Amino acid sequence: MSEIRFAGYGGQGIIRSGIIAGKAASIYDNKHATMSQSFGPEARGGACSSQLVVSDSKVLYPYITVADILVAMSQEGYDKFEPELSENGMLLMDEDLVKPKPPRGTMKVYPIPATRFAEQLGNKIVANVVMLGFFTAVADVVTYDAMKKAIPSSVPEKAVDLNLKAFDRGYEYGKELLQK
Repeated sequence: MSEIRFAGYGGQGIIRSGIIAGKAASIYDNKHATMSQSFGPEARGGACSSQLVVSDSKVLYPYITVADILVAMSQEGYDKFEPELSENGMLLMDEDLVKPKPPRGTMKVYPIPATRFAEQLGNKIVANVVMLGFFTAVADVVTYDAMKKAIPSSVPEKAVDLNLKAFDRGYEYGKELLQK
């Protein structure tokens, strides 16, 4: 079982990231998944997160107890949720937006310039999908094929191609990072 938290601010697609990853796991990878979300009162620009529990068997408790993986797309999201990350967990972070403190225990830290990559692709709004590609490559929770199938039905039709490019950019970066 994997307990994952996506954290950032409203408008970054944090909730959508949880939905896409949950859809990939449950529909295309034949796993069980639950997703819940929380927003700050500010909505756009305020803190938000989505929690995803993925398992090969039925999920008996739909909320995170201790996160195995924290995907941090903002400093505020990192600061708020890093204490809930297992000391044996995995931190995936946008390296341009998050400045982490030294990792605890055997925590693994994987940085990616997700927003910068999204801007290079032409629209920073796809930074969350760059991060989903990265997550897919390094976290081993859902398969590449499952995530690739979940994206088109989860984004606006006119943005499907850009989102698939963003996903592949993050995935390739993650695979390169793991080979180092």
